[in-house]
Amino acid sequence: MSESNLEYEFEFDVRLPKDLEIGTATSSWQIEGSVDSRGSSIWDDFAKVPGAIKGGITGEPAVDHINRVEEDLDLLKWLGVDAYRFSVSWPRVIPGGTGEVSQEGLGFYDKLVDGLLARGIKPAVTIYHWDLPSTLQAAGGWPVRETAERYADYVEVLANKLGDRVDRWATHNEPWVAAYLGHAAGWHAPGIKDDAKALAAAYHLMYSHGLGVERLRAAGAKNVGIALNLIPTFADTPSAEAAAHHIHLLQNQFWLDLLAGKGVNAELMAATSHITDWSFVNEADLPLIAAPIDWIGENYYSVTRTTDVNLGGEGGNGQDTHAFPGIPDTAFAPRPPVTNMGWEIYPAGLTYVLEMIAQNLPGVPIWVTENGASVTDVVDGNKVIDPVRTHYIRAHIAALLDARKAGVDVRGYYAWSLMDNIEWAEGIDQRFGIVRVDPVTLERIPKNSALWLREAIQERNQRA
Repeated sequence: MSESNLEYEFEFDVRLPKDLEIGTATSSWQIEGSVDSRGSSIWDDFAKVPGAIKGGITGEPAVDHINRVEEDLDLLKWLGVDAYRFSVSWPRVIPGGTGEVSQEGLGFYDKLVDGLLARGIKPAVTIYHWDLPSTLQAAGGWPVRETAERYADYVEVLANKLGDRVDRWATHNEPWVAAYLGHAAGWHAPGIKDDAKALAAAYHLMYSHGLGVERLRAAGAKNVGIALNLIPTFADTPSAEAAAHHIHLLQNQFWLDLLAGKGVNAELMAATSHITDWSFVNEADLPLIAAPIDWIGENYYSVTRTTDVNLGGEGGNGQDTHAFPGIPDTAFAPRPPVTNMGWEIYPAGLTYVLEMIAQNLPGVPIWVTENGASVTDVVDGNKVIDPVRTHYIRAHIAALLDARKAGVDVRGYYAWSLMDNIEWAEGIDQRFGIVRVDPVTLERIPKNSALWLREAIQERNQRA
């Protein structure tokens, strides 16, 4: 895809508000490396399956963050962000998934938190970002209830060690991905294609969220929430409206209803009754899952458009009917311009989804916990030119500000990602970073998008 295919026009003026928290984000398996110093995860197992990850990429060395952490912390300081969102590797802290805690593994995150605070950066922790310990997968993984209970024990370990210094906690990152790309489409680890297990995994992920909130509160942790990937879904043709609605129920309403205290969405249960009887749902869990949270995160990249089967083309990465159990026949129709992931660039969709969250969870402050684009970079000596990514970030911040003007309580924006990393099953072909990581030397080079964000933060800070 040439750079010219990605050009798009939006008119906006972006000045960062003083009260908008600006950060950037990463996740453990994508950046850490040092696989031998932790337990195995489902992504390590998935990487051993021929063809599962493009290029045969594994978690070693990733971008060697474990060994370059001081350099990366200094990079964050240079960037000037208010906060840094990172995830903890469950098998690095508890190699067997349950039982003995690795003091070395826990100590890494202890030092990371202290290093951020020493540089004036707020630590924002994501407790689970898809790297389930292999031992727990062997015992049944997320489709079984016991995994949620082991997760709660893991949360307690983190809360007791880091709870006095972490500014913001997310129990989970995008549980939709873990449930459906991992258990229905099989695109992600653990690579299962079983609709009934996917639905059970989705529920148990939310049950674990409730248990996690309970343990965090008990330890005195502050600012407890969850990060979802809610996606606006539109039908391009009348006959595709049923499919669009079904996607909305799975992608959006299921999670929002549980958090809002409405239980498992009854319409979704009816639409999937031929797949599962939902007997894994325990009514006693529902108040726990709906316990008040202090904030909610939205990871926004694109929108979903459905159309008639004979009209659709190739959907973007992850837009696969197999990821939506029970969906009526449909096809996907992203509109240009699209990123290298095949995702439609549609900043107005961020305004739309932020308003949707506010309507479903009134009074809960919102953070945009991920937003970014994999596009073509041009390396020119020590410069990395990425005008499309820079424009993308600016346009989406403008869309966030539109939501604020409409009365939505949006308090933060985190760019995804701090640096190029392993893009899960896409290997290292897809590059989301605002900092380039050389695939051979692992040298970090800020891209023009990072330079723009740094200048925007400086302008904000200098404003009276």
